[in-house]
Amino acid sequence: MMSEYVLEIKNIRKEFPGVVALDGVSLLLKRGEIHALVGENGAGKSTLMKILAGIYSLDQGEILFDGKPFRAKRPVDALEKGIAMVHQELDLIPEMTVEENVFAGREKTKGAVVDKRGMLSRTKELMDSLGIDINPRTKIKELSTAQQQMVAITRAIAFDAEVIIMDEPTSAITDREVEKLFEIIRKLKAQNKSIVYISHKMDEIYSLTDQITVLRDGKLIGSIATADVTPDKLINMMVGRELNNVYVKSAEKTADFDESEVLLRVEHLTRENEFYNVDFEVRRGEILGFFGLMGAGRTEVMDTLFGLRKADKGSVTMKGQKLGTVKKAITSGMAYITEDRKISGLNLIASVKDNISLAYMDMITRAKCLIDFKKEKKISDSLIEKLRIKCTNRDTLAGTLSGGNQQKIVIAKWFMGDPDLLIMDEPTRGIDIGAKAEIYKLMDLLVKSGKSIIMISSETPELLGMSDRVVVMHEGHKTGEFECGELDQDKLMAYAIGEGDKGEYRHE
Repeated sequence: MMSEYVLEIKNIRKEFPGVVALDGVSLLLKRGEIHALVGENGAGKSTLMKILAGIYSLDQGEILFDGKPFRAKRPVDALEKGIAMVHQELDLIPEMTVEENVFAGREKTKGAVVDKRGMLSRTKELMDSLGIDINPRTKIKELSTAQQQMVAITRAIAFDAEVIIMDEPTSAITDREVEKLFEIIRKLKAQNKSIVYISHKMDEIYSLTDQITVLRDGKLIGSIATADVTPDKLINMMVGRELNNVYVKSAEKTADFDESEVLLRVEHLTRENEFYNVDFEVRRGEILGFFGLMGAGRTEVMDTLFGLRKADKGSVTMKGQKLGTVKKAITSGMAYITEDRKISGLNLIASVKDNISLAYMDMITRAKCLIDFKKEKKISDSLIEKLRIKCTNRDTLAGTLSGGNQQKIVIAKWFMGDPDLLIMDEPTRGIDIGAKAEIYKLMDLLVKSGKSIIMISSETPELLGMSDRVVVMHEGHKTGEFECGELDQDKLMAYAIGEGDKGEYRHE
């Protein structure tokens, strides 16, 4: 008799040096079920799934697949059994085509020759079944992040996976692309595939999933039908405390400053084929939000402000000083938390301490070349405590920490220089609700002390909840600028798709 559950994970324990990552964790997955796995960063979600996928070994516990004991010693064991994982950081090969990626490691052959035509035909067949419109001959590097997600899912299906694990699949795609992804996930459910869906986004969990399992600090808190738990109760299960209002905006200033002072002025800023005639100001002690869909040019504008890209036209002035290079931006008091912390924000194989001191080495050097290690340790310990970075000590490798704690390291790195203006590009992407609340508190403390923040965000509740004003962009043009009280999500989206009051925008 076939088991009710395609997958039974029972009392799993996993230890890393000095850390119990999982302690007695269980999960039951039915056929044709979309099962959310939730919890704060560091709760053990990805560790549990990596054990299932054969990336990590388990120390104790049992896994049953179709009612029979199963333990993957390597990823190929899981794939051959019918378990595939779509990772948050997609593991596709950029220089290879779609069909080559789909069959990488298990190429179809005719005799001793790779059957290119067969792989191409099968890839197209799989994509057609899911409603994915991508040319299989296209190289991965030419696809958007959302399209690459679709390829990763197609690859999972090509392995005849019965269980598909999706780790934060919407962390880097737009709302429209999310809807397409959900459509595909629902088609997989209709095909009786089972999905384990890891996400921090409440709206996704409630619109998509059937069941929710909650982990906290490596332990199982509970498993419950999605329809039977309120968002407030779910958050309480995840973080172990109430988070009534995550968007913190206090009224009292903690320092005396002139709120009308223009800290940064941007005039007619242009980079051909990226953005055109962008104008805005940032006042002292405010959060200026930036909104736009993928390709709007928000990140490109911020790269240019910071000197990472050279403008073709226009000017950037901070505290009366013209900027244009990274060195000038930093010495004038600007800091930049980039969108992808793992690629451009952190050195994952360096320690927490080394990452924190990276941007302001001149503060801890003597005689221009000797590092004052005592001072470096003191500063890093102070910032670890201030930002509540959860790590064994300052020498812990950054790559071993959760996403929320990695984000705090990036913030700490720039806090060291006490900047007046902090650019934060998607500051809470891929981190849990508790870590988000802590970062919002830090942002509020900064602006109340007279610092200023430019925040790029694709999450409209976050943008409306934290910003004082919002600039909206569409296809390289600024389409609107609003006080937050003038905005709602519908108006934001209208200007982001170019359907605001101005309609069309031309290059000047």
